[in-house]
Amino acid sequence: MVVLVTGANGQLGQSIQYISAQYPNLEFHFYASSELDITDYKCIQEIFTLIKPDFCINAAAYTAVDKAESESEKATLVNVTGAKNMALICNEFSTTLIHVSTDFVFDGIKETPYTEEDTTNPQGIYGKTKREGEIEIIKYLKQYFIVRTSWLYSSFGNNFMKTMLKLANERNSLNVVNDQIGTPTHAVDLAQALARIVLSGSQNYGIYHYSNEGKTSWYGFAKEIFNINSTIINLNPIPTSEFPTPAKRPKYSVLDKSKIKFEFSISIKDWKESLRLYK
Repeated sequence: MVVLVTGANGQLGQSIQYISAQYPNLEFHFYASSELDITDYKCIQEIFTLIKPDFCINAAAYTAVDKAESESEKATLVNVTGAKNMALICNEFSTTLIHVSTDFVFDGIKETPYTEEDTTNPQGIYGKTKREGEIEIIKYLKQYFIVRTSWLYSSFGNNFMKTMLKLANERNSLNVVNDQIGTPTHAVDLAQALARIVLSGSQNYGIYHYSNEGKTSWYGFAKEIFNINSTIINLNPIPTSEFPTPAKRPKYSVLDKSKIKFEFSISIKDWKESLRLYK
């Protein structure tokens, strides 16, 4: 089975490369954004003609949450036009698309885990463009799995864990927000789940949620990162009001994983367990 992966140099793309040798029955083709630009329809078409993928994992995205507020055109081009292009070409080649989306499609006012049926109401440009991208896929393609995830981190790319460890080397004290609740998700765990979807043969297309189990705040996440890495630092919890950012973030964005666990028989690790495994 031929699997094309876009955004190969991002942390999810690199995580899929990391696990790819575990799946000898899958023929992976990895393309960085410089090689396969999802905003360039002709470029995608040429690569699809060349490798004829059975599946495409679209890990390419504009993910700079705060920057998106001042770069809305760029975010829209990648997250909306790019998603539409992928849907149209997957439809043309009868390719099943696995598209990665985000918890930021929700407003965060709920106090129980978000299901796939909950109403979306993104609060920032990043979340809005990711939701619009989902809508384009649903409009133009039948064979799709949209997988929403949250608080992605890994040893690859740029992410919260790496930022915290870097700052701890530069400072004696750090202030971290304690009133935004969600679930850290290791990108390698997500990569394994996406491979499971490919191998399942399922035609129960639609939207699915995937994150690690459990919940915490950004402060709780940072505290666990430092504990596991034996990092000594003065860590202070602060409210969001003391750390204003250009983009508004969901106060609560824990995802309900019941649907993906049932459909694909996936066992999901607690976020603390994954952090210890992949620190």
